[in-house]
Amino acid sequence: MSLIDREQGAADAPSSPPAGGRRTGPTVADVVRAVTSGALPVRVTGYDGSAVGPTDAGITLSIRSERGLSYLLTAPGDLGMARAYVSGDLGLDGVHPGDPYEALRVLKDGMPLRMPPVAEALALVKGLGWERLMPPPPPPQEASPRWKRVMNGLRHSRTRDSTAISHHYDVSNAFYEKVLGPSMTYTCAVFHSAEDTLEQAQRAKYDLVANKLALKPGMRLLDVGCGWGGMVRHAAREYGVKALGVTLSREQAQWAQAAIEREGLGELAEVRHLDYRDAPREQFDAISSIGLTEHIGVRNYPAYFGALRERLKPGGRLLNHCITRADNRAPHRSGAFIDRYVFPDGELAGPGRLISEVHDAGLEVHHEENLRQHYALTLAGWCRNLVEHWDFCVNEVGPGTARVWGLYMAGSRMAFERNGIQLHQVLATRNGPDGVNGYPLRPDWTP
Repeated sequence: MSLIDREQGAADAPSSPPAGGRRTGPTVADVVRAVTSGALPVRVTGYDGSAVGPTDAGITLSIRSERGLSYLLTAPGDLGMARAYVSGDLGLDGVHPGDPYEALRVLKDGMPLRMPPVAEALALVKGLGWERLMPPPPPPQEASPRWKRVMNGLRHSRTRDSTAISHHYDVSNAFYEKVLGPSMTYTCAVFHSAEDTLEQAQRAKYDLVANKLALKPGMRLLDVGCGWGGMVRHAAREYGVKALGVTLSREQAQWAQAAIEREGLGELAEVRHLDYRDAPREQFDAISSIGLTEHIGVRNYPAYFGALRERLKPGGRLLNHCITRADNRAPHRSGAFIDRYVFPDGELAGPGRLISEVHDAGLEVHHEENLRQHYALTLAGWCRNLVEHWDFCVNEVGPGTARVWGLYMAGSRMAFERNGIQLHQVLATRNGPDGVNGYPLRPDWTP
């Protein structure tokens, strides 16, 4: 059965029992009542015609098929919800799938979940049928579980990293053009005002990075994890810098190199399809790493920052820009939904761990700032773009993948707003003999 067939099957599932049919055993509404307590903030309807929750609720969750219920029962939490939603077996009415932020907010703040007593849970499962505990095949957008990925190599090996990067970034350049906007920048922007456009804020981010690195004509910049080459092209065009970018995504590299030629920047800018570990071992005046650290694995921080230090001239500056946990006590690995549908093998550490690793690699940290609120605004802008171009995006990547992106970006926005995760820029230098680093007594850039 194709994805389209599966989507259609979910959408066409009957909302009430067949004429003359008699429902036996627990209903979908019974299941919802068993796992929640108190008044529901949303309406929940089932494929069997049952419903629970206020009829005038602004948001309705529709469990459209038996498969959807099985997803929820066999993978409680965000993974089961994601499987049902991505496959079309769980509907969210009252919000646009390109930006389900309001539904996520209401569910997080007002959906009181509980674990039913063992006897009650067993009675429910027995009434529904034990086959409900057999997990249905996951949607095709889901990556393999961590234990299966060993077939592609050990975690954060070159081969497995390449596979993980491809899963997320090699979706469709045309899709990313609509979601990210003209800058094709998939990292946190910098807003001087909440009224700034996304393009203005992305340009401000690149200028901030360039100024922190003190870029000037004739300098050589290495940008690792360069994405679609936004920083590389900006540095070359606006600062006269000879810039090299490397990315593990072949589609990103091809798009970026074509953009470089289209913009007439070929003499100054270049993007190569390379692992950062294979970047040229010559020394650069400055290095930027914008959104790569999340992919390399926390245990690889020493090797990562050591590799960047080797490629940095004495007195040169490094700017590392990455998502972090809010503290050092949170687990490094991401939750099931993010790991299976968004960033396989992604890991985050607290800002303290990040700064310590930079220092321990032989670099000196001079400045750090948290752009957490800026990332929430950035994600809101990407969701607006997805809503505006929804039909195009669905035609390009399919409804399941488009729903993954709406869910992921809206959920991430809420996580940044509520300080679940943060975004830190860390500026450091490679010192020369006797501690000489060329860094001024006061910053030579404007925050």
